[in-house]
Amino acid sequence: MTAQILDGELVAAAVKAELAERVAVLAERGVVPGLGTLLVGDDAPSAKYVAMKHREVADAGWVSRDVRLGNDATAADVAAAIETLNADASIHAYIVQYPFPAGLDYESLVIGVDPAKDADGLHPFNLGRLVMGAAAPVACTPAGIMRLLQHYDVPIAGAHVVIVGRGLTIGRPLANLVTLKHGGNAAVTVLHTGVAELAPWCRQADILVEAAGAPDLITPEMVRPGAAVVAAGVKFVDGKLRSDVAAGVEEVAGWLSPKVGGVGPMTRAMLMANTVDAVERSVHGSTP
Repeated sequence: MTAQILDGELVAAAVKAELAERVAVLAERGVVPGLGTLLVGDDAPSAKYVAMKHREVADAGWVSRDVRLGNDATAADVAAAIETLNADASIHAYIVQYPFPAGLDYESLVIGVDPAKDADGLHPFNLGRLVMGAAAPVACTPAGIMRLLQHYDVPIAGAHVVIVGRGLTIGRPLANLVTLKHGGNAAVTVLHTGVAELAPWCRQADILVEAAGAPDLITPEMVRPGAAVVAAGVKFVDGKLRSDVAAGVEEVAGWLSPKVGGVGPMTRAMLMANTVDAVERSVHGSTP
């Protein structure tokens, strides 16, 4: 068996084409979407990721604002930058890039983000609405994973989804998203690297999502033949990008997202989708 590739570049292009039509309608009203980012510290992968986001925004002809603070930034500095982005009328949505340098508490500071401008869907208000099943910005990587699976007709409703990773940006919101009656309606098991025996759980999965950031954690023997495997967890090791999914899984899985060109493009596309949603809410005077 050779897995069908879940091509994130292809699906992201389709998402952007849909967004372009909505942005054209906004342009008729003189409205141009604005996306901002706040990067604290000098984490190289974060800086690269933010740069990619701004290139895509520039290519789309949107307004962008790139706010950066050094490793010596205090909590007060971060809070002030967040307030500046909240007050900037040209910026409809923005992200506070995760992770922060040691000594700064991401979860306590992100509370200062205006929930209506939360492009990442990680504000407690929006996470709470996700748990309730109410409309709100959804965390970009989980939203992208769902769109990717849906595009390739991977059965989700009634499936057993196993998520390896319980982080704020992927594991926790995705676990809620896949259980929602509309769009998900799956059973879910959340694992992490502290679980002594991952393999028996992973082999039960119809859809296996790797989001632990532990290279080569998932081997072919841990995958049920024909399962969909989403490689969302990556980590830089000695300057090289490594995936949670080891070589050989493609010979067992029915579907597989690649390390490059899989989940990453979908995350950025859904960030743009959240921004357009925010613009439309501001135009129509609605709330998340």
